Amino acid sequence: MPQRNHSAADQQAELFGVSSAREIQGILWKAADQLRGSMDAAQYKEFVLGLVFLKYVSDTFDERRREIAAELAQDGVPEHRRASFLEDRDSYTEENVFWVPERARWGYIADNAASATGGVGRLIDDAMGAVMAQNRELTGVLPQIFNRDNVDQKRLKGLVDLISDARFTGHDGTSAQDVLGGTYEYFLEQFARAEGKKAGEFYTPKSVVQLLVEILEPFEGRVYDPCCGSGGMFVQANKFIRAHAGRERAHDIAVYGQESNERTWRLAKMNLAIHGMDPDGVGTRWADTFADDQLPDLRADFVMANPPFNLHPWERRADDPRWRFGVPPAGNANFAWLQHIISKLGERGTAGVVLANGSMSSQQSGEGDIRKAIVNADLVSCMVALPGNLFRTTAIPACLWFLAKDKSPQGANTLTDRRGEVLFLDAREVGEMVNRTERVLSEQDLATIADTFHAWRGTKSARDKGLTYEDVPGFARSVKLQEIEKHDYVLTPGRYVGAAEEEEDPDAEPVDEKIERLTKELFEHFEESRRLEGVVREQLGRFE
Repeated sequence: MPQRNHSAADQQAELFGVSSAREIQGILWKAADQLRGSMDAAQYKEFVLGLVFLKYVSDTFDERRREIAAELAQDGVPEHRRASFLEDRDSYTEENVFWVPERARWGYIADNAASATGGVGRLIDDAMGAVMAQNRELTGVLPQIFNRDNVDQKRLKGLVDLISDARFTGHDGTSAQDVLGGTYEYFLEQFARAEGKKAGEFYTPKSVVQLLVEILEPFEGRVYDPCCGSGGMFVQANKFIRAHAGRERAHDIAVYGQESNERTWRLAKMNLAIHGMDPDGVGTRWADTFADDQLPDLRADFVMANPPFNLHPWERRADDPRWRFGVPPAGNANFAWLQHIISKLGERGTAGVVLANGSMSSQQSGEGDIRKAIVNADLVSCMVALPGNLFRTTAIPACLWFLAKDKSPQGANTLTDRRGEVLFLDAREVGEMVNRTERVLSEQDLATIADTFHAWRGTKSARDKGLTYEDVPGFARSVKLQEIEKHDYVLTPGRYVGAAEEEEDPDAEPVDEKIERLTKELFEHFEESRRLEGVVREQLGRFE
């Protein structure tokens, strides 16, 4: 019996039959994957995510257009006079909606995909160019790679049809923007799985980003990421605010980032825009943070970063004013990232940084002296040892550094005074394996770690929950700087938290009786050993 092909029509039927946005994302991913052809991974990523972005800007434009039409009808404007108002650019841009020229609108592309001269790829390339020409903040960002020889135009048209027919609204009350934003994130995650180690350039595991955000609580102010990848830290901060303070508070933060990889920088610009954030936050060009700091005067309230682990070589100037605690070695940029981040912190700024475990204990090339100086400046707030297998891009174990410029009660904030103390959290045993190689932190894991930190710091969220801090053997301990000095400024949590207390088993053998029994058994084994030695000697003597 011949096998039935899974055609675009079949996939359209599937889309109409599913109720979950996640299911739609899975179907679209499979359809998009058929277009891979001869493209390299980086180009293919741009290709798919660029298409999702074009759909997003067109949908938000159409949504705003319907709002304007409804307002005009309510105001009694005759239908024959509404066209000019509907094409008034300012009515869109003043609501932070990108202006989309008529030939770049998704409806036009879908209607003309079959008959377009040069194929649907030409239509899409032209649409990308038109959107960039009309929106300064997107200049040079969108890919124009759809009309090339390595793109199967027939399959591309099928994907356009699928995206056109997919129901992006009505999913558990989730808006079309959120569904499309979720689709963008889902595709980023799928690319990270597919690309392996190379994915570290643009993707940080979601649960790690969530942990940084949950601990820092960036409700308002300036949020900075010096190696922002595809902008995941900013998106998660935005989601945190919306979840805890409401969607209307999402604009209480301003995001600032820098990225050195051109293609990844483009992904970040699109990611911010698709989540309703200002794409100008990641600058007007890509650039190396060490060689060309694009934000020299920035002082941030929050810094979140996942720098490249143990980066080498890197652009280093020995006289750089950022090296306040010592010149970082040319062979490893870990302490360059830390010092750069410290230089960006505002008066009460806090930071969460993902680094390789070696940063907690290395004494090579002056790193121990830099770490000592940072600790003695009382800038380290908390150290978290993470479990293995969180990063599918590397087997290197990782940790989190949390920094704070001000560990005092901060007046009206009434925080617990933690000057001269560091909280150590050993979270190596948390998380669950979702497959053979990948571990994730559950919501409960995130809450346990974040709540412990907030209880230690005495934050409002901890007070609202009635949390108080206590050391937990094997997991959490607050340590004075004097004790850290005795350990030669090594910051590995396992060195300070001790062993976990074991629950006493009422049926367990008393310790003194157990020692007596084991001692007796040991002596019996000694006797048996001597007996066997005698037998062996006797047997060997027979051959002399």
